[in-house]
Amino acid sequence: MKIEAKIKFWLRRTPWLKKTVKKALRIDAVNSQVAELERKLIYSYIERLHSRISALEEHVGKKQSVILNFDDPRPPRFDAVVSQASTAEQILEPTYALWCARLNEKPNFHRKLWEYNYILQALEQNHKLAPGMNGLGFGVGKDPIVAYMVRTGCKIIATDLDPESAYQAGWVETNQYSEKLLNLNERKICSDKALFNNVELRNVNMNSIPAELSQEQFDFVWSACAYEHLGSIEQGLQFVVNSMSCLKPGGIAVHTTELNVSSNDETLTTGGTVLFRKRDIEDLASRLRRLGYEIDLNFHLGSQALDRFYDVPPYSEFTHLKLELDRFITTSYGIIVKKPS
Repeated sequence: MKIEAKIKFWLRRTPWLKKTVKKALRIDAVNSQVAELERKLIYSYIERLHSRISALEEHVGKKQSVILNFDDPRPPRFDAVVSQASTAEQILEPTYALWCARLNEKPNFHRKLWEYNYILQALEQNHKLAPGMNGLGFGVGKDPIVAYMVRTGCKIIATDLDPESAYQAGWVETNQYSEKLLNLNERKICSDKALFNNVELRNVNMNSIPAELSQEQFDFVWSACAYEHLGSIEQGLQFVVNSMSCLKPGGIAVHTTELNVSSNDETLTTGGTVLFRKRDIEDLASRLRRLGYEIDLNFHLGSQALDRFYDVPPYSEFTHLKLELDRFITTSYGIIVKKPS
């Protein structure tokens, strides 16, 4: 009897052996798939590392950009935020670590995480994260802060571009667009049931806020690095002003955006991404104050060694407070605007 026939014979006669063999074959298949995935990840990492080293080597020979000093004497604090830039010192504060834990994140020096934490800290210190509060988000993408707002008892209308516009803008391809409600709870910060009961997902163009959302019915509005993508400096500034009409008296707006920290003169003024200068933020504050709103500006850019460092493409996933975009250096800047009671 050939060996293959013997194996088949014993497998038919002994069911437990047949099950064991099948299990072993499945394990072997899984192990092969894992090995292939590991190989692809290693090659992908090596490729990204090579690209990054090449970019840094090329950058060494270039004239280095200079980070401005805006002469603001007040180092920004994270436990009492105002309108301010992201800095390394804030990320070392216990309050920052607390927000990271609430979002199921480990603290790191990445400005996107700073933006999420900043928005939530601004809302909490102004008593807006509580049961019965109504929030309106613009350009939410897959922001995890929506789920945390729900967890605190808030009801949310989360808005973003329509699917076709989002696809054309590249947000779908870069995995920064929520096509369904569950995309806003990928970290399971709240229960899916709570999400469905307390969040409505709508398509809204930030350059044209619908009249039904501008009736002073929200306790807070927010956006995370969105209004620099509206086409121009002026369109971004006007959005912030327009968003105030969505707030109840006593409401608060919290937005983060790009701040050009290498020039207060030249910048990217139009296109897919614009960079706001210090003077643009000051102009915005003047407009808002003339309309009776309250805003406190801080332009201190940090005093730690990391605050003088800026990243270059392809950007690091971990150390990313300031970066080079086009020929400018930019960082995240948050604004807080209050509507008087």
